[in-house]
Amino acid sequence: MKAMGERRIARGCTWAAVLAGAQWSGCALATAADDIHDIRGPKPVSGSWLPAALVAFIVAVAVALGAYVLWRRGHRGPGHRILTLSELSLERLDATRSLMKPDSAREFASSVSEVIRHYIEKRFEVLATVRTTEEFLQTLLHTSNEALARERESLAQFLQQCDFVKFAGASLEVRDMESLLQSGRRFVLESGEPPVA
Repeated sequence: MKAMGERRIARGCTWAAVLAGAQWSGCALATAADDIHDIRGPKPVSGSWLPAALVAFIVAVAVALGAYVLWRRGHRGPGHRILTLSELSLERLDATRSLMKPDSAREFASSVSEVIRHYIEKRFEVLATVRTTEEFLQTLLHTSNEALARERESLAQFLQQCDFVKFAGASLEVRDMESLLQSGRRFVLESGEPPVA
């Protein structure tokens, strides 16, 4: 009975009792003894989550791969094939149409000239992008490439008109730009790669 009464007193210890001068050490010991519990053994964890996690991981990887394949197919387009140099050059020439305005004549002439020079360099293996028009036309006089030599006159006209707009600041009407663009397209079409048999 006495022990039970002490336990009640120990449980009933409060800060007010401590401040009032109650037995501090007895109160603290009794409260600490009530808080201590014995260590429990490990709880068994069921292994049923492991197969579910593995299946979820495999599904996530499959979905990611499927999304990547669809994304690649969408960016390639149906029946994707690699464009020839002529086709690529014609596309690049057509892309210059957005510059066909009188206030952007200089940029238009520069872009069209760059496309044709790049095409010549790749198609005929002649250095064209870093040479001036005059230097390039001089090399055409001594070239053994008949297709390029045949086009010397039309190329000279085309490149000189582009230079006139680029360097002299001449303005062009939209119809003149269209004519210049068609001249470049004609050159690419006439000198394009032979069809693959």
